[in-house]
Order: sequence, then C-alpha cells, then structure tokens
Amino acid sequence: MLGLGQAVAFASSYYLLGVMADPAAAALGIGTGPVFLALSGAFLVSAVLTPYAGQAIERVGGARVLAASNLAFVVALLMMAVAPHPLVLCLGVVLLGVGMAAGLYGTAFAVLVEMQGQGARRAIAAVSLLGALGGALGWPISREVLDLAGWRAVFGFWAALHLFVCLPIALTILPQHKGQMKAAVDVSTIRWSPTMIRMAIFFAGAWAVASAMAAHLPRLLVDLGMTVERAAWAAGLMAASAMAVRLLDITVLHRSHPILTARLATLFHPTGALLAVLLGAVGAPLVAVGQGLANGFLSVASGALPLKVFGAERYGMRQALILTPARYVQAAAPAVYAVALNVSPGVALALSSAICLGMFALSFSFRDASPA
Repeated sequence: MLGLGQAVAFASSYYLLGVMADPAAAALGIGTGPVFLALSGAFLVSAVLTPYAGQAIERVGGARVLAASNLAFVVALLMMAVAPHPLVLCLGVVLLGVGMAAGLYGTAFAVLVEMQGQGARRAIAAVSLLGALGGALGWPISREVLDLAGWRAVFGFWAALHLFVCLPIALTILPQHKGQMKAAVDVSTIRWSPTMIRMAIFFAGAWAVASAMAAHLPRLLVDLGMTVERAAWAAGLMAASAMAVRLLDITVLHRSHPILTARLATLFHPTGALLAVLLGAVGAPLVAVGQGLANGFLSVASGALPLKVFGAERYGMRQALILTPARYVQAAAPAVYAVALNVSPGVALALSSAICLGMFALSFSFRDASPA
C-alpha cells in the first residue's frame, strides 16, 4: 500500500511535467519556461517544509502526515486542472512542493520504521522499488489520459487517485501511530553531529547528480553522438536499471550494511561516464544504465543508512533533516549542469563524476553512532 501511494505521488509531481508542461503551457498561451521555473519553486517549497514534515511525523505519526500530503496534492492538482490563467497553473505547480515535502519516500520510510524498527531495511527497499513505478509508468499513463481526454483531465486524474485511493489507504490501512512527541518539537532539539553533516553532504551530492541527469540525460546522450530517437530509447534504461538494482537489494543485498550500498552507488555513474567518453555513441547508453543503478541504490540508502547509523529513535525527524540540504540542491542542480553541458558533454560528465567520487571518499567517514 505504501509503494502504491509512492508511485502515485512521484507520477503526479516529479514526473508529471515531463509530459504535461508543453500541452498545458500551449493551451494557456505561454512557453514552458515559467512552468519549469514554478517546478523549481516547488522544489524550494519542499526543501523549506521538509524539517516541519519531520516534526509532524514525531507528533502524529507518518500515516497522518501521508494523509495530509494527499490532500495537499489534491489542492495543487485541482488548481492546475481548472487553471483559467497561466499564473494559476504556475501557482498550482509551486504548491506541489507542499505535498512533495510530506508525501515522498522520507515519510513512507518513517512509517516502515514505526512498524518494524531496525528491521525495516528490506521493506524500505521494497517500497522504493514500487515507488519507482511512478517514473516507469507515470509518463505513459499521463500521455494516455492526455490523448483520451485532454490536459486538464490528466491533472484531475491524478488528483482523484490521491483523494479516492491514497487518502483512504493512509487513513484506514496504514497503522496509525500517535507519534513520539506530544509537545511542540523544535528542529534544534536534534543536534547536527559531524556524522549527520557528512551524511547530508553525501545525499546532497547524490540528489544534485540525479536531478541533473533527470533534466538533461536525453540531451547529453545526443551530444555524445546518439540520434534523438536512440537517445530517447536509451534514457529509458535509467528507470529500468534503477528498478532492477532495487530488486537485487531486496533479494540478495538486504543483509549487507547500507554503507556498502551507498558506496557502490557512487561508482556507477563515473564508470558509465568513462566508458561513454572512451566509446562515444556506442557507450553512451552506459551513462543511463550507470545513473539508474546509482539512483536505485541511493534511494534505498537514503532510508536505510540513517536507520543503521543512528537507530530507529526519532528516525523521521533525523532523516528529514539529513535530506533537507539535498532538496535545496535539487532545485539548482539542473541549471548549473546546463552551463557545464553547454561547454561540452565531457565537461558535464567530469563534473558529475567528480561529485560522485567525492561522495565515495566521504562514505568512508560513516560509522554507526548513538543518536545525538
């Protein structure tokens, strides 16, 4: 049930505008620039609100926070569906950030930790795998609804799924923990230990590369010598690889330390990038494969590593704090990477590979620690 909710959440936020920006913007008489600028605004809203989502998890439990995120998604998507003016459409896009702050992997993983404590590693990988269907199926489903009923119906379709499927799941099927804290919780009640800071830097680098690749992978593959048609096909390997490696984690690697998972993830992108530079167009698809493998492992590590290092106590709040810098970086990374890609694909791949290798070195500083 958590995985289903995550698939809907990702399909109706991160992956929505890949299909819907052009038709919605054209229908309202604007270019896609303002729409994608609004999406950056949504990422910033998500970054600002993420620590508060962590506080809410401690007060009322993860299931209720997920329910609130479903309502936030409904409001944003319905605003986009009925938008009479470009400003209303863009405001709806920005408001997606409210749902993203409270409704994506962090809160779902917190629910699993509430249920299973330190034993939640395998369930985290399973929910991550099912959530990846939001990327694999979100675009084709949105495209099908668009072709059948028009652009407004797509936003309405996803709003209906949140309201009539995900919200009842959160309120009636998921365990309703009351949370750990009855009084108001301030972010400062959890001290930023050196390990937390290093982990936050690690995942900020991961999110920077992932966001850059999500925004620019097809163009990067074309610049490496592939045709537009082949590049579009090859870019799809990223989602397939991410799902495959999550399945590997569930079936084979679930007993391994998540530090190993995180460390391995940092090497896939540089390896694919190196082979692509050496082999040209023939090796270009390996960039997509490498990034997909990295994304799959890192999504699991983002939930399992804080759990292993710091334990289950106050997990939701701590994980929210650790991932907050990553959400800020996520908003800026595509624009920065575009500058590097304008210089050359080699420079762009060198930049993203350097970030990954820095993360690899940083991973050796992680140790199991007592909660601060």
